[in-house]
Amino acid sequence: MTTSTDPNASETVVTPGGTRIERSEEFIQLLTPTGERVEDETFSFTHDDATIAANLRHMVLGRRLDTEATALQRKGQLGLWAPSLGQEAAQVGSGAAIAGLDEVIPSYREHAVALMRGVDPLDLLKTFRGTAMVDWDSVATRFHLYSFVIGTQALHAVGYAMGMQRDGVVGNPDPADNGAVLVYFGDGATSQGDVSEALVFAASYQTPTVFFVQNNQWAISEPIEIQSRIPLYRRATGFGIPSVRVDGNDVLAVQSVTEWALDRARRGDGPTFIEAFTYRMGAHTTSDDPTKYRRREEEAAWRAKDPIERVRTYLLGRGAVDQAWLDELDAEAEALGVRVREGALALPEPRLEDYWALTYASLPPALAAQRDAYLAYEASFEDADGEGGR
Repeated sequence: MTTSTDPNASETVVTPGGTRIERSEEFIQLLTPTGERVEDETFSFTHDDATIAANLRHMVLGRRLDTEATALQRKGQLGLWAPSLGQEAAQVGSGAAIAGLDEVIPSYREHAVALMRGVDPLDLLKTFRGTAMVDWDSVATRFHLYSFVIGTQALHAVGYAMGMQRDGVVGNPDPADNGAVLVYFGDGATSQGDVSEALVFAASYQTPTVFFVQNNQWAISEPIEIQSRIPLYRRATGFGIPSVRVDGNDVLAVQSVTEWALDRARRGDGPTFIEAFTYRMGAHTTSDDPTKYRRREEEAAWRAKDPIERVRTYLLGRGAVDQAWLDELDAEAEALGVRVREGALALPEPRLEDYWALTYASLPPALAAQRDAYLAYEASFEDADGEGGR
């Protein structure tokens, strides 16, 4: 079995039983890989070049965070990292569509969205360094905790959306009084039962949920062809949910489609399923070796569709930014890199005894006894100076 590297390819598959299955990889695109604006019959980008430049900034910063974190893991400073290289447009375009009362339910790869929502990058690294659990304020940022159990966040998102319906923050006359839930997961998660159950409840209750699937073509080492014999976005149609496929490397198209989906969710028109057709340029996680299952030719073909380069080319061609602007952005990215590198090494080591205080508002006697036993055990060790140590 081979994997198509052409995002505009189509193929008709005939099953042993004679069923003809059309697998099309067409999508909504507003900015080509060469940086040219194109028209689409159904969607258009209504913002100015300043918005596109802001998106470029978010993509560059998101990539720099990802690059630094990957390097930190390779040096043994992080236990694990889930790279997002190549998926910056899918994340930033969707992140740019989020409004005041919207809630974001991520998986474990939405690093650029986290930055856009105001999550401190060092708080992200704490989880992967093992110095804390998930340590950002999910209430203030409206960016929920990373979910490392594949697909479970889809159910969380639908449940949260049902709560928003009951709280009256959907379908109000004033758009500022409405919110929706944007949930992220990958193509592999669509094979999980949790996602199917979430689609059932979202369709049945017409919840204000936008399912945003970053189809990066590979669920670890399994290609998308093994997971779905039809275009992925069509799965949602079977549940009665409107669905659309967008060029996930085109930040303009992603923002336009996500704005439409979130608007209809906030109005009370129900859920939408978006498939962002993109590519994971790096490993699934830093414990994975994609050279064992991917061809270099495939990676090269997708590298030519880099989401950042097409935006940079467009803005320079329009005169919307110049080299001085790009140099300032590079300097900002370098400053972020320094902060990430130095800050990760300076993260304080966790103290196990502190976690008992985070379990219950009032600690039950049995857990209090466990805590006391642990502290006594810890105190029985002495460091080289003869003092009780951790």
